[in-house]
Parts: sequence; structure tokens; C-alpha cells
Amino acid sequence: MRYLPIFLDIQSKPCLVVGGGEVAARKVDLLHRAGGAVTVIAPELTPALQELHAKGHIHHLSRAFEDRDLEGGYHLVIAATNQPEINQRVSALAREHRLPVNVVDHPDDCSFIVPSIVDRSPVVVAVSTGGASPILARLIRARLESLIPSGYGRLADICARYRDRVKAKFRNPNDRRGFWEYILQGRVAERVFAGNLREADIVMENELAAAKPGGGMGEVYLVGGGPGDPDLLTFRALRLMQQADVVVYDRLVAKAILALARRDAQYIYVGKERDNHAMRQEDINALLAQLARQGKRVVRLKGGDPFIFGRGGEEIDTLMAEGVPFQVVPGITAAVGCAAYAGIPLTHRDHAQSVTFVTGHLKDGTINLNWKQLAEPNQTVVFYMGLVGLPIIVDKLIEHGVPAEMPIALVQQGTTPMQRVFSGTLGTILEVVEHEKPKPPTLIIVGESVSLRHKLGWFEAPSRSEEGPIQTIGDQP
Repeated sequence: MRYLPIFLDIQSKPCLVVGGGEVAARKVDLLHRAGGAVTVIAPELTPALQELHAKGHIHHLSRAFEDRDLEGGYHLVIAATNQPEINQRVSALAREHRLPVNVVDHPDDCSFIVPSIVDRSPVVVAVSTGGASPILARLIRARLESLIPSGYGRLADICARYRDRVKAKFRNPNDRRGFWEYILQGRVAERVFAGNLREADIVMENELAAAKPGGGMGEVYLVGGGPGDPDLLTFRALRLMQQADVVVYDRLVAKAILALARRDAQYIYVGKERDNHAMRQEDINALLAQLARQGKRVVRLKGGDPFIFGRGGEEIDTLMAEGVPFQVVPGITAAVGCAAYAGIPLTHRDHAQSVTFVTGHLKDGTINLNWKQLAEPNQTVVFYMGLVGLPIIVDKLIEHGVPAEMPIALVQQGTTPMQRVFSGTLGTILEVVEHEKPKPPTLIIVGESVSLRHKLGWFEAPSRSEEGPIQTIGDQP
């Protein structure tokens, strides 16, 4: 993030715009709507600026820019002339005076960027691409315009009027937050959006009178965070993540996904690696119940899906025993996500009529699996958490009749910009691993359909795009 998003209070504060053309007129209009006391320096003004000047809304100095102009006590400066040398001079002088400066369409000369704005005052949404693509920012703004009704501004006005009373009644921040979230998603909001402001006030009074501090029992949400790409989250998962008071997360949750949870929530890391557990599973189960009994909404955020090697069943078993309410939000499991992004169909009419998901190590650390079943032909077998035990997996599959030429792929950090795919056969993959040294989290896929990835592969990790398509490493089966 190159620019820090901030909102400046320029009400009645002096602001300078250098330039009098159409571009300058748009910036002047923006500053005027925000309450700034705008001075425009330009030999000539557009008709729109002339009208603002005639009405006394702006001050006009009818001349060229002079260096001493920045000594006028301005709070910010915008350079919007059609002469690059003047704009650059304004920028340099403003920086010397430590004044925020924007040079239109020249981000390198700016100390701040003017974003695209969705105005639902007092609700204001600003969108910026850091100067990389103003058109893209405008397209995003247009999308937001359609998603944010004008009623949100009126809803914010109600919040402002009742803010002190709600704060007085709910001393506990969690109780206060819960009340406001109920109001902003319930009957009060519905009446505001329908334009029934008087009725909205009546409902708000009734809700405030009936509400009781304390909150009672909270709730636990077991949320599948998917394999890594934040775009694969479900809408429900995102909504609950942004409501949570506490986020309990593990090692396999991607940073990009964790960043979508509510920022002021409490974050508790309970990640587990092989032979290195930040917290025992039994303690995690007890922690979830304890937090919910404190009245908190808890998101238990897991990589993939909670019920596929995610120990979600163990956790809700404890919650049910202790009477804690919970919800389960499925996620895209790693096998489905990683295989799709690697171009490997898990089932295919010509190659695999079934698919098996299996863990690479059991609860006691062994790999004591039904190898006879896993060696059956015409199927795809996906091993979770099997990288350390890969030599045993290879030996056992070959021992039980799987040919050494059977294709195999290892997908490291699948669906993310760091995705790498190591492919080969059962007979060659250990050499590939020895040379390339893949790291967890890595998923193992075995089956004839793996051979299709060179034809069907579509995803190229962005971080490697400049180096060319180098995701496939090892022998091509």
C-alpha cells in the first residue's frame, strides 16, 4: 500500500488550485463540496468557474502562478494546468513548504491522490488505484454506486443522533457493537431504506428501550477459508468474518483471507505443524466454548473446509456438549481448489471414475492406510499433509500394484500467487522433490488424470508471470 487512505477536514480552510481549465474545474467543485475556501490562480477561467466566482464561492487571482503564492497559509494544493513545467514547479514548492499537493494525472509528483468518491454523506467511500488507473477506479466506483443505496446516509444520521444514548446504555463495547449491528441490519434499516424516517425513529426508540446489556451466550462460526485465493470465499463466510469479535485461526489460513476479517477483532493463532502445535486440539475446543460463554461471536477460521481433515467435527462435538450455539460454513477444500488451479480434473470419463481424499498421516503420526483400496485403477487419489511421508506413499502404492509410470503432481500453495506444481511419475517424483525441495502446504495428487494438466493448465501464478510459464517442474508424465 503506497498511499495511506485518510479523510481531510477542509471545512472553511484555504485551499489552492493552480489552473482554470476543465480539469481544474472538477477539482474545484470537489473542494467546494467538501467546504473548502478555494482560491484559483489562472489567467482565465472556464464558464463553470466564472459562475462560481460570480456567486462568491471561490476567490480568483487572474494571473500566472508565482512562487510566493504558496506562502498564503493553504492547507492543500492542486496543480491542474496544461503546462507540465508549471505543475512540476508547484509540486516541488509545495513539498518544500510541506503542503499536501496533487498534480492531476501525474502520480509521481503527488503527495496525495484524489480518489473516486461515492458520496452518501455522511457516509463517504473513496476508491483509488494509487494513480495506476483512474478509469479502473471510476469503474469500481460505478459498481459501488449501484450497491450502496442513498438511504445509507440517512441511516448514518440516525446513528449520529442516538450514538450518545446507546453508549450510555451499553458500557461494554461488545454489547454496544452487537446492538448497532442488529439495528443496522434489521427493522430500523429497512424503514430508512423505504423512506419511512419517522417510523424508523419509533422503531429505534422501542429497540433501545427493550435492549438489555449483557448479551448472554455468544456463538461460534466454523468457517472454511478455502485453499488460499480470497476470491473463493463464500459470501456467508465473508459476512461472518466481518462480524466476529474473535478470530481463531490456524496455519493454513492465507494472509489475504485473514485480512478480510474485522480489523478490530481479537486474533488468536492456534496453528499446528507436524510435531509443533501452538495449542493442543483439546485446548482449542475448550477455548471456543469459553469465548462463546463470554458472549462473543467467534469465527473459527480454517484452511479449506472445516469437515475435510479440518477437525471441525471434534470442535462442534465439544460445543454441543457444552450447549454453545454454532454454525458451519463450508469452504472449498484444498483438493478441489488446488486441482482446479493446477489444471487437473479429479474425475474424467477416460481416466478416473472416482476420487479419494486421504490424510498423509493419522492421529498417531503413522501412515497406516488401506493401500489395497488406494491402489485400485481408474481413480484419483489426493493426499493431504503427505509431503513428509511421500517416500512411504510412493513405496506402498508401487508395492500394491500401481505402476511406477503413474502420473503424480505436488501442488504447493495452490490457488495463490505462490503456487508451484511439481510433476512426474511415482518412479521419478522423489528425485524431483530432492532437487526442488517443495515446502508445506503441499497437496499430492496421484492418477492418470494428472497427465492432462499440461493440456488443461490455465492458471499462471501472478508472481511468476514475468518469468514465463515455469510452474510445471519435473518430468512430464
